[in-house]
Amino acid sequence: MRPMTVEAAHSLIPQGWNLVTEDGMMKLQRTWKVKTFMKGMEFFKLVADVAEAEGHHPDLHLVAWNNVKIEIWTHAVGGLTENDFILAAKINRLDLHQLLSRKVGE
Repeated sequence: MRPMTVEAAHSLIPQGWNLVTEDGMMKLQRTWKVKTFMKGMEFFKLVADVAEAEGHHPDLHLVAWNNVKIEIWTHAVGGLTENDFILAAKINRLDLHQLLSRKVGE
């Protein structure tokens, strides 16, 4: 399997997500601001449940106690595959509003 092209990736980006390139690898990235540190932990638990069910595990970052960042890419191919976009879309469908300090997408 080969990583997705930039053109293909741009055509599939889920709402709220960004394409970033780090060390020559394309990744999906999204950030949220949570109400508290513990809300961040709850956020990660919800994402972890989806990721485990999918067998596809993103990088989860909690920075400065209330800034959540998720990065998704397929390590085995060194870039993006369709599975990354599926996982991002499933994360988008989670009910996270009670955890966030502002609306998703703001």
